[in-house]
Amino acid sequence: MDTEQLKKPELLLPAGSLDRLKTAFLYGADAVYAGMPGISLRNKVSFSFEDLQEGIRYTHSLGKKIYLTINLFTHNRDIPKLSMFISHLKELNPDGVIVADPGVFRMIQKEIPDLPLHISTQANVCSTLTVRFWKEQGASLCVLGREVPLAEIKEIRTECPDIRLETFVHGALCVSYSGRCLLSNFMTGRSANKGNCAHSCRWRYKVYESVDTKDPRYDPNKVYYIEEETRTGEWMQIDQDEQGSYIMNSRDLCWLPRLNEILPIGIDSFKIEGRNKSEYYAAITARAYRHAIDDWFSDPSSWKPDLYMDELMTLHSRGYTVGFLDGNAGPEAQNFDVSASSGLWRYAGRVLGSRKNCLEIEVKHKITKGMILEALSPYCVKPIQLTVTELYDASSGQAAESISSGHLGQSVLIPVSEADMNALPPLSVLRTKVAI
Repeated sequence: MDTEQLKKPELLLPAGSLDRLKTAFLYGADAVYAGMPGISLRNKVSFSFEDLQEGIRYTHSLGKKIYLTINLFTHNRDIPKLSMFISHLKELNPDGVIVADPGVFRMIQKEIPDLPLHISTQANVCSTLTVRFWKEQGASLCVLGREVPLAEIKEIRTECPDIRLETFVHGALCVSYSGRCLLSNFMTGRSANKGNCAHSCRWRYKVYESVDTKDPRYDPNKVYYIEEETRTGEWMQIDQDEQGSYIMNSRDLCWLPRLNEILPIGIDSFKIEGRNKSEYYAAITARAYRHAIDDWFSDPSSWKPDLYMDELMTLHSRGYTVGFLDGNAGPEAQNFDVSASSGLWRYAGRVLGSRKNCLEIEVKHKITKGMILEALSPYCVKPIQLTVTELYDASSGQAAESISSGHLGQSVLIPVSEADMNALPPLSVLRTKVAI
């Protein structure tokens, strides 16, 4: 395939804090998105207004872009607060704003007419009809709903060439429709559509008797059944073990194995979910997708996903799925066994800087003399193996056998070669295997 006529998609990473923003850019992100404190669908973000100002200055100093989210669905009580935030937008000067509510869209458009407006996935944009509607209203980009399959993404791109399109390629999936879930609100009073999801779909549930005991299929010693009200007589088996039953627990979205099918379509932006994730998550996802995209553009005929997937498999996840890429997601998109995120690697620390022949590393998990760390350079895919032959407390300079992340900012010094030191700038992350 001739890739010269194609433009690389923007790689868009979440930024739940200033450190995660900087980490995402270090590992190859073209842009980040961040929540406006108190008015986005991520009410646990670590950004203050001052952090946003610094983050935007930092982003623009790199020649990169940052988009702010104001994607709540408004009630009347939100309007005064919204007016205040719009006034702040003029001062912040982001590269765009992500919105879902048509009223918010119109309000920002009137107050800041030159500010690019992006339509959030919360708006459920799943057809050419909807994309054209938002284009006519003045939107500069539409984030397609996660429910749009590959064939329809191609159709939308072909029929709507004059507006930017964005798709999610990685991150958590809801059991419901692009985040419009009522389960959390029903069970806890915390609304997912107000940015306060309790993730009720991940909880453990007990299954009780739910069919007529006279039915010949009923066996109290084995399994139980449920019946959906519009499918009378179609009994659906529910299995439960000692851990419970996880009938609503979606696997995590991952389109990387199919990038060779998606990249030729010409989508403008690839979005990764996870504003509440760690710097390690930002580093791994940005690094894997950056190299995967660049390598496909360099040599599409030889491209294979294995190397990049090996990296993504070091993240804690609920297992991966392509979601709706091939149409309606089947049972393979769910993890029926366990809700917890799991993985064989953990975030060991991140580079703060260097002193003489040592890297100074902020400790995230216990580091022990003799252990092997994998350091992830932003300049290459292959991890750098570091054996901790010596270990020093960075504050006292005293040699130690092991140091834990006992308090905020705990750091250690580890001797490394000059080549490894040059390959690992500040904010580079390190990992270690979980002991089994």
